[in-house]
Amino acid sequence: MDFIIALVIGGLIGWVASIVMGTNAQMGLIANIVVGIVGAILGHWLAPRLGIASGDRFVYYAVSVGGAVVLILLLKLLRIYR
Repeated sequence: MDFIIALVIGGLIGWVASIVMGTNAQMGLIANIVVGIVGAILGHWLAPRLGIASGDRFVYYAVSVGGAVVLILLLKLLRIYR
């Protein structure tokens, strides 16, 4: 059950990040899930290095979306998304 919840939350995080970055029309469900999960991992790796503590649930999700936004930015720089 935790795996399914992770997929749903990862998809939502990826979807929000794709809306923020303007790539929503280019990304499908699978891309949103992958970007959401990988972006959340990236965000939680970067957050302590930037001095951001993710103790609060809102901050936890904001860091996850921020990591997904950074991942989409990197993918845009590699010209995978426009």
